[in-house]
Amino acid sequence: MLTHGKAAAAPSRVVVLGANGFISRHLQAWLAGRGIAHRAVGSAEVDLIEPANAPRLAALLQPGDAVVMTSSLTPERGRDYRAMLANLRMAETVCRALEQARCAHFVYLSSDAVYDANKIPLDEDSSREPTDLYALAHIGREMVLTAELKRLEVPLCVLRPTTIYGHGDTHNAYGPNRFVRTALAEGRIQLFGAGEERRSHVSVGDMARLIGLCLERRSAGVLNVAVRDAVSYADVAAIVARLAGREVRIEHLPRTVPVIHKPYKPTQVFRFLYNLGRPIGPIVHRTFVNTALFDAFPGFRFTTLEEGLAALIAASRA
Repeated sequence: MLTHGKAAAAPSRVVVLGANGFISRHLQAWLAGRGIAHRAVGSAEVDLIEPANAPRLAALLQPGDAVVMTSSLTPERGRDYRAMLANLRMAETVCRALEQARCAHFVYLSSDAVYDANKIPLDEDSSREPTDLYALAHIGREMVLTAELKRLEVPLCVLRPTTIYGHGDTHNAYGPNRFVRTALAEGRIQLFGAGEERRSHVSVGDMARLIGLCLERRSAGVLNVAVRDAVSYADVAAIVARLAGREVRIEHLPRTVPVIHKPYKPTQVFRFLYNLGRPIGPIVHRTFVNTALFDAFPGFRFTTLEEGLAALIAASRA
């Protein structure tokens, strides 16, 4: 849940950690469009993975700054222990820098991966139960930043976004971004199985706007960034195919994990399939209750999926 620190007012300056990331670039454009001073810091200038670089980051910070941390090693760059430890070292570097140069407000972009997706619908009070090392890294970073910023008396806002789509995506993750790319370039969309998994899909423009609202209100606390009406990958593919402006075929690939239905317990099925030497795991839906978001920002409205996909297709053609 979020609390707001003051009446809406733009921060004197925003420092964005992670200059070249997908969300970061859209946030920088949002800030520039509103005339808000900002400074983007990339790994070429300050490599956050090396804690020895903390003084270099501290030298860039000013007392009235709001800091937004978007930098992380995302899953396509590794889900092993090396990536996890690198992500934790980034948090260490930031905390060491803030000991030397305190900021006025801190916004951390975490992930909805911190939740156990088997316990849906999810909200901000859902328990954080990591299912892999990437999730564990985000939980660890949240805990490190929470403890240190509380000690430094700096308000911390933790945002946990779900699937983000939009122009300029750097991850090519399964879902809207990949579907648009392959539909326009190859005239096809590939779905695993029937594409029945339901997800919350948020446009990157909406994500940037929400970060901006949190900055303006100096918000503190935890907030999921998710739409309430989850949509299946099959439905996303159908919308993209309809809007693509060319013939698009939808192909169905063999599912790499089997469908598991009740009343079997997951642990029982996992054990059985493990013994058979087959891939294991259920189809997982991720649905959210996003009441807290509208309680915090009553006037906020999400871009509809159809509008967002149409904009992504238009931008991809430009």
